Amino acid sequence: MSTSPISPSLLPDVAQDAAALARPLDWVGMDRIALPVRIADADGGSIQVAASVDVAVDLCDAGARGIHMSRLYLRLQQAFASETITPAGLRRVLQGFVESQQGLSTGARLTLRYDHLLQRAALASAHSGWKRYPVTIEASLREGHLRLALSLSVEYSSTCPASAALSRQLNAARFADEFAAARPLSTEVVRDWLASERGLAATPHAQRSRAEVRVELRQSFDELPVAALVDALEAALATPVQTAVKREDEQAFAELNAANLMFCEDAARRVAAVLSADPRVERFDARVAHFESLHPHDAVARVSGHNPG
Repeated sequence: MSTSPISPSLLPDVAQDAAALARPLDWVGMDRIALPVRIADADGGSIQVAASVDVAVDLCDAGARGIHMSRLYLRLQQAFASETITPAGLRRVLQGFVESQQGLSTGARLTLRYDHLLQRAALASAHSGWKRYPVTIEASLREGHLRLALSLSVEYSSTCPASAALSRQLNAARFADEFAAARPLSTEVVRDWLASERGLAATPHAQRSRAEVRVELRQSFDELPVAALVDALEAALATPVQTAVKREDEQAFAELNAANLMFCEDAARRVAAVLSADPRVERFDARVAHFESLHPHDAVARVSGHNPG
């Protein structure tokens, strides 16, 4: 036998009870909420991606036991159903969170994580492939002021300048040893020797590397420049990891590595040069890590900066 549903107005609500140890709380909310969101694509439209969202409001009423948690959840479910994420849209959503609490809160915050997919052309062949970039968007609203931060990472290859110099020395020494008595030397003979296994006495070590950046964005731009920042960082580092690779692409990649020998310090300065020149960026923090093939530990450099407005 089933019972008749009880009217919501008659259900007990212990959240309305007075707090036992009254005091305001900085933030109250939910973490890791699954949510589909719409982001801008490369063609001026939008695509839907899976995201994980943290959402919270402050509890400024010291005597209130808790916030209206379900209202935050339901507002979030409706927030990005059909609208592409923009700074203006984030402001409206956060303001809606505050209003949903009916005087309990004055500020709201939201953290959204998703994987941004970008299609990348091969270096030399006619192929292309998709690459994944982890993105985090942080937005907070306090006293009507919106703060917006964007974090992302790019992977690239780093060839050690010291190892390259030591390898060149060994290559030169082998050449001098093998051709000490050869007179005269023809261009063809030297070319064939360089193209043989004997022409490579040593190779420099290289490794996959990662640049992680967090930028605080100015409010004068109504966009989230994910693809633009990725493009600028990859262009500056010059050796981003590849998607589709044929032999001609691999050769082109090796050539790029030789032309862009980098310590982690060099990579950090390249990243800082990009971020400090971007008018959308108010301040930035960056970390580059080279996952060493020579050592059992990583080489790491950090850099930060503030761009005067």
